[in-house]
Amino acid sequence: MLAFLFPGQGSQRPGMGRPWVGHESWELVDEASAIAGRDIGRLLLDADADELKDTRNAQLATFVSSLMVLDAVERLGIEPSVCAGHSLGEYTALTANGSLGFDDGVRLVLERGDAMHAAGTSSPGVMSAVLGLDDDQVEVACRRADDQVWVANFNAPGQVVIAGSPDGVQKASQHAKDLGAKRVMSLPVSGAFHTPFMNAARDRLRAAISAAKPRDSDVPIVSNVDALAHREGDEWASLLSAQLCSPVRWKHSLLELSRQGVAGYAELGPGGVLTGMVKRTIEGSRSISVATPDELDALLEWVSTVAPATTAPHEGEHLFVVERLVVAPAAGVFTPQDGLNDGVRIEVGTVLGRVGDVEVRSPFAGILQNFIAHNGERLAMREPVAWLRTH
Repeated sequence: MLAFLFPGQGSQRPGMGRPWVGHESWELVDEASAIAGRDIGRLLLDADADELKDTRNAQLATFVSSLMVLDAVERLGIEPSVCAGHSLGEYTALTANGSLGFDDGVRLVLERGDAMHAAGTSSPGVMSAVLGLDDDQVEVACRRADDQVWVANFNAPGQVVIAGSPDGVQKASQHAKDLGAKRVMSLPVSGAFHTPFMNAARDRLRAAISAAKPRDSDVPIVSNVDALAHREGDEWASLLSAQLCSPVRWKHSLLELSRQGVAGYAELGPGGVLTGMVKRTIEGSRSISVATPDELDALLEWVSTVAPATTAPHEGEHLFVVERLVVAPAAGVFTPQDGLNDGVRIEVGTVLGRVGDVEVRSPFAGILQNFIAHNGERLAMREPVAWLRTH
């Protein structure tokens, strides 16, 4: 099994989009900019660290950057067995597996960033990473502070993030040092995320999540809230809402992925932070970070060694994966081809349906597993349409 991991806020870097200029996948940036009504390309190319620290910019830029990497990876024919995303990355994962349409994903992340920025302004807070101390001891430090401070992220063994009021975090940090923490490091964020300080954002975002109506998916996502795999779309409204004010159980999510039999973990997006957490959490794990086009060849070679049972050579391609994703060649309303049912043999060039006036032809031969897009659904370009099993 192969897991795709998607980073959250804090992984953004100035100029992180520059290596992608001129790549085919850069088109997603233009599409997202049109949906959001913002120049996301400028954020990815020209914004400095201070501008990217703003929650409204950090979340949108990281989300689009990660999906751009995903698009490039999908063009290689590599698909995951399961996904997970850290905080904001959960929205990327939901868009990646088709639970959210590209349009809905962009709009939700835009609303989430605005709502969390507003909550951070009305209830100012900070976050700090506590290194070298057990989870239980970090929680003890927060309780001993006797103030507004909570555990916000269980990232990896010996790496826990606390958040709350500036005074509360300062007190808890000192208690953590007294209990044996090796280091406490402030984080460059603009609010106390995943704590009760985000209650106002949760109330605002709940309606937007419900309106997006996440769909069921064949590819499960392990949730931040309960560290369990979910496929049902109607479960995500409550999970995403709860996520804002609950700790991110990332360490537990990685352990769940390992329990499910994941052989390799591919982090898609800027930063490479999650790859380090995998190494700290799962002994003997195989992981890789992909943030630039230059790293795509390394991913191909890595996948062939991590999950050889899922790949076989195919003329004209570096990699041939058992499952292939057919994506929309244009934006518009999808209409499936009459007479195509699950289990039907598909040949290269078979018309699977139409997006607007454009035919959706399969570039692969195989067995149709199911349509991801629904009749009458409005799709963005390269949004998933159908799954094929190629052998």
